[in-house]
Amino acid sequence: MMKFRFRRQGADPQREKLKQELFAFHKTVEHGFPNQPSALAFDPELRIMAIGTRSGAVRIYGAPGVEFTGLHHNAATVAQMHFLPGQGRLLTLLDDNSLHLWEIVPHNGCAHLEEMLSFQLPSRPVFDGASTLPSLSRVTVVLLVADGNRAALGTEGGSVFFLNMDTLTLLEGQTLAPDEVLRSLPDDYRCGKALGPVESLQGHLQDPSKILIGYSRGLLVIWSQTAHCVERVFLGNQQLESLCWERSGSTVVSSHSDGSYAIWPADSGSSLVLQPTAATMPYGPFPCKAINKILWRNCESGGHFIIFSGGMPRASYGDRHCVSVLQAETLVTLDFTSRVIDFFTVHSTLLEDEFDDPQALAVLLEEELVVLDLQTPGWPAVPAPYLAPLHSSAITCSAHVANVPAKLWARLVSSGEQQSPQPTSSTSSWPITGGQNLAQEPSQRGLLLTGHEDGTVRFWDASGVALRPLYKLSTAALFQTDCEHADSLAQAAEDDWPPFRKVGCFDPYSDDPRLGVQKVALCKYTARMVVAGTAGQVLVLELSDVPAEQAVSVASMDLLQDREGFTWKGHDQLSPSTGPLPWPAGFQPQVLVQCLPPAAITAVTLHTEWGLVAFGTSHGFGVFDYQRKSPVLARCTLHPNDSLAMEGPLSRVKSLKKSLRQSFRRIRKSRVSGKKRAVNASSKLQEANAQLAEQAYPHDVEVTPVQRRIEPRSADDSLSGVVRCLYFADTFLRDAVHHGPTLWAGTNSGSVFAYALEVPAAATGSEKRPEQAVEAVLGKEVQLMHRAPVVAVTVLDGRGRPLPEPYEASRDLAQAPDMQGGHAVLIASEEQFKVFTLPKVSAKTKFKLTAHEGCRVRKVALATFASVACEDYAETCLACLTNLGDVHVFSVPGLRPQVHYSCIRKEDISGIASCVFTRHGQGFYLISPSEFERFSLSARNITEPLCSLDIRWPRDTTCDRHSGAVRGHALAHLHGLSHQCRHHAGHYRGRYNGGCERFLGTRRGQTAGPYHHLSLPKLFRGTPEESAECGAR
Repeated sequence: MMKFRFRRQGADPQREKLKQELFAFHKTVEHGFPNQPSALAFDPELRIMAIGTRSGAVRIYGAPGVEFTGLHHNAATVAQMHFLPGQGRLLTLLDDNSLHLWEIVPHNGCAHLEEMLSFQLPSRPVFDGASTLPSLSRVTVVLLVADGNRAALGTEGGSVFFLNMDTLTLLEGQTLAPDEVLRSLPDDYRCGKALGPVESLQGHLQDPSKILIGYSRGLLVIWSQTAHCVERVFLGNQQLESLCWERSGSTVVSSHSDGSYAIWPADSGSSLVLQPTAATMPYGPFPCKAINKILWRNCESGGHFIIFSGGMPRASYGDRHCVSVLQAETLVTLDFTSRVIDFFTVHSTLLEDEFDDPQALAVLLEEELVVLDLQTPGWPAVPAPYLAPLHSSAITCSAHVANVPAKLWARLVSSGEQQSPQPTSSTSSWPITGGQNLAQEPSQRGLLLTGHEDGTVRFWDASGVALRPLYKLSTAALFQTDCEHADSLAQAAEDDWPPFRKVGCFDPYSDDPRLGVQKVALCKYTARMVVAGTAGQVLVLELSDVPAEQAVSVASMDLLQDREGFTWKGHDQLSPSTGPLPWPAGFQPQVLVQCLPPAAITAVTLHTEWGLVAFGTSHGFGVFDYQRKSPVLARCTLHPNDSLAMEGPLSRVKSLKKSLRQSFRRIRKSRVSGKKRAVNASSKLQEANAQLAEQAYPHDVEVTPVQRRIEPRSADDSLSGVVRCLYFADTFLRDAVHHGPTLWAGTNSGSVFAYALEVPAAATGSEKRPEQAVEAVLGKEVQLMHRAPVVAVTVLDGRGRPLPEPYEASRDLAQAPDMQGGHAVLIASEEQFKVFTLPKVSAKTKFKLTAHEGCRVRKVALATFASVACEDYAETCLACLTNLGDVHVFSVPGLRPQVHYSCIRKEDISGIASCVFTRHGQGFYLISPSEFERFSLSARNITEPLCSLDIRWPRDTTCDRHSGAVRGHALAHLHGLSHQCRHHAGHYRGRYNGGCERFLGTRRGQTAGPYHHLSLPKLFRGTPEESAECGAR
């Protein structure tokens, strides 16, 4: 039956203006290592590096904080990339045989990346009598000619075409066909098999008119562009893989498919060279894999470098991913854990320099980037200030800590430096230093904590654009695993030939899946943290500046409380190591609490002021006093039918019969309830229609939106006892006069348990409480009507603000909570938000998200949103992420909807599950196993790349040049615009379509919020009044 009510007043314009000053949605930067890299390029003059991916993305990196991002409109794999040195321009070749020219363009003092031109090469033979060009097959290799305005394209058919870089069009009359090369060959060589595709093109550093061409058959020729003839021929018969021209041009090095490389004299008097001066199979004599790429770099000190990838013995080490570095008698085989994509050396490219003198070797792998210092003995790895592999072990959980105190920050940095000593000399610093970071220093330090499958917790500096690794905590040493045996085998293998050297930190294999970290919590004021794992282990750790050797106290807690009828069928608990153990500087474990059964920890919280830690599993929750090392509370939350909770996440024993039975029961129950509703509705249908027919619709009323009917969840659902959230609060639970410590626990079945805690008060001036037992008494128990899982519980003070963290109020680091007025508790379930008054626990207000929006809550957090118009004004709101990937913001405690945005694709389940909000209106979520996408809901608190690049080549700034940017699907990387303008423009990866005059979404299909249909011409070429208004904002 339809409901009517009087029409409400329109939206308050003052409030709408305030919303624009508080909220704005931006996807700002991608942290981590690009997913599935496919190409690499380096500009030695500007000192910038580019990485292309299989999804068509282009990333350019310079100094920390200098980043540029682009995306090809057809999202094909980037096969090759080449910088035009010193020009800030990049040529990309995609696997669909198209070429694209990108340019770093300055705008309003900053720079952004735009695609200026594109050219689709025909993939099939072209039968056009008017064209003088032969048919162009697939491009295999690209060479930028040293004069800077042409490029040579080698093809599968053996032809070499030349491209005008200013217009990205083919130059007629300059094509080198295979027939012209064949005329310069001896008859016996010409009569053999075809030359094959062009495998390599190399330019002469001293003479740009000469090009070294290598064909798949093994033939090498030096082609003179000025004389348009073959100057020298090298008759090779082994299949060619790669070429390198020595700096002076007197030597040519070729690598081949049989794992050998050959050295050819390029300055001999004869134009026909039959044999190389040297041919070597480094890892022979048995059959070896191909050497895919080879570099020759000479040194002033003597002893040139030969660097190549591949070439390993096929039978013994054919599965290894290696790059070998050879200098004089020194050979090192760099052994990586993922496939080698490409590599380059950082060396001198000045014409007046006689030697290369390489400083560093950069190797792009499928899962990480490794840089080695070639000027320091031993060739050590250089720590990367960014592009660190987040997924060196698979990420299992994450957390963010805002406003980290300077003292804790310095101690973490110091502990991290002791783990991996920083380079002492300037020569061994990070070699990719191009560009200038224009972003202001962050006002506060932010930590991103990631828990991993191998039992490690990594600390990242998330204050700026570059996600910098600070410190790594490992918990595996506390338990008895097979790590030591594996390490000894690896050490023994290193003594054999080839001389392998393990390089890189990507290690996807875990010694024991039970080590996986499920939850982390950090107290930034006392430098204590909790790490909880897959096998029910809960570690309480404390930061120490010096190494120590100490034993760890071990305690166990039975969460089943001797309940009969339950037998754990999952994995066993981890066996802790006995006796004193050595611990390096950093977080050192103090107490290990083992939950029984050893199920994965699902929730954890820490209160350092009371010395308590609470943890929950699928069986119940417990409270432990880590100061006295004694248990306080254990509560079982299992339902009698929760047998699935006894199998554990690592068990393969699943009751298929029972799950099918439960499914059929649900179907039968829904059919019966549907029939009952139909009978009841049909009996009243005619009466309702008659009443509606007699009365006309009033003109001054509107129809209330019909809410979706939410079926109550059955109490018999499996895993109903899973503890979803835990929360400590100092509030009113027993009466409205006396407040004290409490613990709140929410479960998967919609139950909320509130316990009153008797914590002995600490003496005045002391932070350590007396050695008296802590007691817990059940105060309240709330059962939500629809039994929806409880996602979060938060207590609000008398002013409707969340309570401060431990020690914030006592140390005057935050405003003390209002303990005079009535407190309230905000309970967020998957279906609705509800505020209850305390201590009566009576409903005050609610918002039914599932009924109104048809979605379920996945993540919630309270965040502070500061105004861009007034520095002193801020609001605390509730941010939530739904299963559809939308982000909603609600006022607190009124629970009024403020804004909502499309953030993550609803199909991206892992991205939604990995999302974490910050206290200042930002968030992170995984867009791939190795990348975090950072987004902001705040109009004021935005972390994004703001950088410039010093480019001195003559730049054409005419209107025609910039109009080409729009025709070439320009990337809207709008760093120079104000925050409001960028908000209207949408996500910076949106592409402009001149016909539709709107943005076509983002890289992964998301829209840019409620403004994604705004016209781009208005935004950029608006009237003077609009431009002035935009500038004023």
